[in-house]
This record gives sequence, structure tokens and C-alpha cells, in this order.
Amino acid sequence: QVQLVESGGGSVQAGGSLRLSCATSGYTYSNVCMGWFRHAPGKEREGVAIIYTNGGSTDYADSVKGRFTISQDNAKNTLYLYMNSLKPEDTAMYYCAASFPRLYGCPGIRRENEYGYWGQGTQVTVSS
Repeated sequence: QVQLVESGGGSVQAGGSLRLSCATSGYTYSNVCMGWFRHAPGKEREGVAIIYTNGGSTDYADSVKGRFTISQDNAKNTLYLYMNSLKPEDTAMYYCAASFPRLYGCPGIRRENEYGYWGQGTQVTVSS
């Protein structure tokens, strides 16, 4: 059974940093697309960052480029999202998602419907 479990959310002031983690289990594919998505009240869910586990290529939403970094630790089966210079508009529920097998790379960051496995989310709140 595939499981994705997020942690690391919390409340910070603008300009602060957080590290989100997503512990994964239940699959052994090596060609996997992993992503972080967020959903703020009154807004549509949006892709934040994605990574292709076979090779490590990444993509980011324009709104987080230069501030967020997605990475993976294959030994720990864990996905991370390092968030720096946080802004109030980053406030949202953050979800980890996976799509596999992916032989030729990841779908675009906006193609969230192609991610079939999702975690329960972790809340990030940034105050001004």
C-alpha cells in the first residue's frame, strides 16, 4: 500500500524558513515523479515543485523560484521542500504527491491530475 506522510508544517513570520518532509513507502519504482502542491482557501490547488527521482531534474512554480528547493533522500525514502524567505501568500495546506512509473520524466507542474498518490497535507501559515 502506497503511503505518503507529510510533516514539518507550522507557523512562521514572513521572511522565515521551514522544511517540509514527505515519508514514502509501499512502492519500489525508481522512475517516479514526486511533487509538492499547495491549496490555499479560496484558491485553486497549484503545483509548487516537482522532481524526477531518476536523475533529479526539477521544476518550480514561478512564484517560488529562488526561494524553495525540492530534494530527495533515496536512502530514507523521503522527499523534502526547503522553503526560505516565506511570504504570507505562501500560506496554504501543502501536499506531497507521487506519479509512477514515469519512464520519460515528469508531467508539467500544472498537470496535477496525473499524480495518483497523495498525502494528507501539512499546514503552513506565514504571518506578516
